[in-house]
Amino acid sequence: MIKDDKELAYSKEWVRKFTEANRKIKANKEKRLTDPDGWQLSQESNNALQQKILDEITEYEALVAHDPEKPIFLEIENLDYLPDLLIKARIAMKLTQRELAVFCQRTEEKIKSFEDKKYHNASFLDFANAIDVLGIKLVNGKFIAEMDDFYKQRLIDIRRDSELVA
Repeated sequence: MIKDDKELAYSKEWVRKFTEANRKIKANKEKRLTDPDGWQLSQESNNALQQKILDEITEYEALVAHDPEKPIFLEIENLDYLPDLLIKARIAMKLTQRELAVFCQRTEEKIKSFEDKKYHNASFLDFANAIDVLGIKLVNGKFIAEMDDFYKQRLIDIRRDSELVA
């Protein structure tokens, strides 16, 4: 999962590397003739890895482009990826880690640590608090994130206060 623009740039670089690797594999006519199965497997595995990265890029760009005033439907493959919902919702709601930290009464470093470790180092209360702030709910078998008006107003106040400090 891509969590920020730095990871996005890194992922795009890997897409370029896979494209170049496949170009070299296709140009290797000797390997294609002597080991056609290995040649095909190399291409297919590169294509599969490249497609996974492209899917992550598409997902991240959609989260970044999302209008935070609207609810967003979020998907995960299985419940092992439940912490990813918090990160996806934070990105889609245009909250910084610092802003989420203020809501959760934690430090920005603590929120960064939670996200870096996929919330495995967070208490249940920290996890539940972030879910509440981000407005994540399960509706008809789908996860939806939408900040309620209380948190939206608090976010405006947080941003205004940070401008006064800066």
